[in-house]
Amino acid sequence: MRLRIVLLALAAFFMSLGLAHATASIHIDLSTQTMHVDSNEGSYTWPVSTARAGYATPRGSYAPTGMQRMHYSRKYHMSPMPYSIFFRGGYAIHGTYATGALGRPASHGCVRLAPGNAKRLYEIVQTEGGSISITGAPPARATRYASLRRHHAHAMAYAPVRHHYYGTVRSWQAYPFAPMW
Repeated sequence: MRLRIVLLALAAFFMSLGLAHATASIHIDLSTQTMHVDSNEGSYTWPVSTARAGYATPRGSYAPTGMQRMHYSRKYHMSPMPYSIFFRGGYAIHGTYATGALGRPASHGCVRLAPGNAKRLYEIVQTEGGSISITGAPPARATRYASLRRHHAHAMAYAPVRHHYYGTVRSWQAYPFAPMW
């Protein structure tokens, strides 16, 4: 009987250690531009910004490789990256002050969060550790092209466009901004 109580107490002790060291699960969905976090503290869903056109956010499963309360990107003009959680080389989850862009692709590849959410995530990972998974495909981007305008008569309502042909230096001096054709 005594042995059974001791074994149950040891089992409960080791199970409580396992619960205390459970890592937070961080899932980023590129399709919806959201992050879902499950931790001992609770569950959260936040809007994020991932890579915009011409850049990529790596997909896969990762563990945090480093953390910095405030990091400045040497690659992108010393841009501030508060509450950075690095997970693959220079890629990180971090706060951004461009909160108007959250919910759509806008970064060079990092995962951006609102500063308050980034701080909470940073504290959770600092306490519990974390596992990061990134899935999905970026949302379809609407392709925007500048329209080609052949007639510039209405470009500026207060000054009509005049077409002059450059024949001499004097004509160029008189109309330096006239189109050359």
